[in-house]
Amino acid sequence: MSLFKARDWWSTILGEKEEFDQGCLCVADVDNSGSGQDKIIVGSYMGYLRIFNPHPVKPGDGVQPEDLLLEVQLREPILQVEVGKFVSGTEGLHLAVLHCRKLCVYAVSGTLGNVEHGNQYQIKLMYEHNLQRTACNMTYGPFGGVKGRDLICIQSMDGMLMLFEQESYAFGRFLPGFLLPGPLTYSSRTDSFITVSSCRQVESYKYQVLAFATDADERQETEQQKLSSGKRLAVDWVLNIGEQALDICVVSFNQAVSSVFVLGERNFFCLKDNGQIRFMKKLDYSPSCFIPYCSVKEGTINTLVGNHNKMLNVYQDVTLKWATQLPHVPVSVKVANLQDLKGVIVTLSDNGHLQCSYLGTDPSLFQAPRVDSREINYEEFDAEMKELQKIIKEATKTQDILPKSEKYRDLIVTAEVSPDLDAESQAIDSEVKAEAIPSVTVKITIQSRVTAQKPNLAVCVQAPLAVTCDQFVFDDLEPDSSETVVLSVFLKGNCSPSELEGNCMVSYNMPTGIPKVAQCNFRLPLRLICFPAQPSKAANHKLTIDTNKPPISFLAIFPDFVHPSEDDQANVLGFQFLTGSKTTLLASKTSQRYRIQSDQLEDLWLITKELTLRLEEHFKKQNCKDFACTFSGSIPLQEYFELIDRHFELRLSAEKFQELLSERAVQFRAIERRLLTRFKDKTPAPLQHLDTLLEGTFREVIALADAAEENQANMFQAFTKLKSATHLVIMLISLWQKLSTDQVAILEATFLPLAEDTQELGWEETVDAAISYLLRTCLSKSSKEQALTLSSQLCMPKDTSRLKKNITLFCDRLAKGGRLSLSTDLTTQQAAVMAGGCTTIPESDLEERMVIPGSTATFPSHGQIAKQKSQP
Repeated sequence: MSLFKARDWWSTILGEKEEFDQGCLCVADVDNSGSGQDKIIVGSYMGYLRIFNPHPVKPGDGVQPEDLLLEVQLREPILQVEVGKFVSGTEGLHLAVLHCRKLCVYAVSGTLGNVEHGNQYQIKLMYEHNLQRTACNMTYGPFGGVKGRDLICIQSMDGMLMLFEQESYAFGRFLPGFLLPGPLTYSSRTDSFITVSSCRQVESYKYQVLAFATDADERQETEQQKLSSGKRLAVDWVLNIGEQALDICVVSFNQAVSSVFVLGERNFFCLKDNGQIRFMKKLDYSPSCFIPYCSVKEGTINTLVGNHNKMLNVYQDVTLKWATQLPHVPVSVKVANLQDLKGVIVTLSDNGHLQCSYLGTDPSLFQAPRVDSREINYEEFDAEMKELQKIIKEATKTQDILPKSEKYRDLIVTAEVSPDLDAESQAIDSEVKAEAIPSVTVKITIQSRVTAQKPNLAVCVQAPLAVTCDQFVFDDLEPDSSETVVLSVFLKGNCSPSELEGNCMVSYNMPTGIPKVAQCNFRLPLRLICFPAQPSKAANHKLTIDTNKPPISFLAIFPDFVHPSEDDQANVLGFQFLTGSKTTLLASKTSQRYRIQSDQLEDLWLITKELTLRLEEHFKKQNCKDFACTFSGSIPLQEYFELIDRHFELRLSAEKFQELLSERAVQFRAIERRLLTRFKDKTPAPLQHLDTLLEGTFREVIALADAAEENQANMFQAFTKLKSATHLVIMLISLWQKLSTDQVAILEATFLPLAEDTQELGWEETVDAAISYLLRTCLSKSSKEQALTLSSQLCMPKDTSRLKKNITLFCDRLAKGGRLSLSTDLTTQQAAVMAGGCTTIPESDLEERMVIPGSTATFPSHGQIAKQKSQP
């Protein structure tokens, strides 16, 4: 849109494939013509120095041959060009050119031409300084308050400020705490240098402090320049801005106070001379350059700020006054007086687009055509409105960002698990001590209907399961193309997993640059982690699952575990896990019950889940829709609490090992320092058994590290067992109370909030906070409990008594008709009726007589105490 475009007054392209940066542009009357017209000086990293004096016949004209006053190629890249009073004995302006290892000062002069070729310009080298350190940038000014001349200060890449009094080198000082060079400028009002350090803070150093500081080492000077490091300098003031700075500028106009402007990566700061912030502006774009240029209103300063969106914004303090579009991204911007035109904006891009422009608008010559009058058909409009409303209503039905139907998806990923185990196992580096470790093949297919750029496939399975390869990178997929990969899954860790499910996720980019993700889940076979075994009659833990259908022969639902010749044993089945434990599954011949029993509570989970899934699939194939499983036994909270205590003990041990390791490491470093002091001493002294103490401490550190690593492995196994037992408790509660899908999701989010367990954020404190929230909201007894505030900080508890008490209370509230809901409306919750038929009953003294945490707690359905029979 023409209204906000910069008006092109004069422009040109400099060279071919040349690079430019912030310090490569300068405007000044470098030839001392006295006409008040500025010349444009540009230096490039290719070593070209150009001086322009634009004279367009009309705005927008290209470069004319006479506009280029001078073009010369220097031998080295040009880092920065500046114009000032750099030659002694004269107050004329001279050109300073900074190279990587050299500083050159030139005089630019012109000779009147007697022929049609015009005036002739040339440069003359006045003096140069060879630098012993690689330069980064420079600044100049009347350092120390000198009159009629400018001194130059160069900042090196290693943090040394080298000061030159015109033809002679003065001194060099190192900046304290230096890491990387930042922008540098000089403030004549306070006679100080201002820079931004790697600590992301603005620092000011007085010139007098730099001048009177003495070198720490007196060494011989080489070419009038000291190589030694200077004394640690005292900073005048410091301001932490929290980000790196792109440029610094110090200005002082008649109508405004002297100010220090700092352009950060996301903010624009204006500081007083003493480092206090006058104002700051948060930018919603990434800036590239800036320049404060004038003060049009008393007490305010106007600033030009260029950004990477090819925009140039005009600010009056923090108020945006104008925004204009540029044809390039500016890396440097100046304001010049050219050909009796004051305030020309000169911008330079990194690839050499030099443009002189001004701000303004063009009148719009467009006139809207006259609309022909016609009769309005209201019936047609009403029909069209109804059709549009119908489309809007259909589009707003789905809440998901991506469409749920696969036929509308741009990319589909599918995973096919082989029904049989691999003939030759693909297990790698497994820790399981079994004779044979099986693996199963998973075939993943990616089908793309559009162009998918940079597709990456990630395959995830929960430890201790592992895959042979979990990352795949493909070339760009064309429309209606596909890719297929094959991998194997096996049991790597020496414990049973808590889930037999995997996830495939494909991330890719659309041609428009929009990132998208497609994913799918797959289910692994039970044979991957266990194999058929002889059933066991005795077991420590037993569960009974009730159904509303006659029992099914295991030959029909577990064909991969029961041989057809063993039809007489079709109502009992044994599972031997690869980790060594055994689980037995029994089907009642007279009732509609199934019993699962094992010596370990966590081993019941996978078999119970597999049983319910296979029963549902079996009856679904027979078009039976009313099949349901229930649980009327006791929730095994006592055994569950033992697993919680075991996991928490290992967490405490890990914390203890960490403290001991920290203490031994501090002791080890202290002994090392003493030994180094003894070894550096010129007069040998006895070690006084420090070497023996060092060796003993080292052995203790290694032993503690090994013990901590072993404890970490044990804690991982304990957490895996805890997750399996938690899954089992969630399933039993959902079958016991006949919870809906949404309520089961709340239950899983409460008891399984973490995929991984860490010392900083553990399972115990997270679950305790989630259960406390439910007890305070949807399971609360009164409005007083809802008014209680929970701690906003999660920290590791001292013990698990509070957690076990809250879990017991949670189950008790569910038994009394509590309803899991994310709503906090108390009246709605109290009037709710559970899906399983448990209506709300008055609170009794059961909570006062609550079972001590750690003991066996029984919460039967319908308020009746049902004792589990020994046989199904």
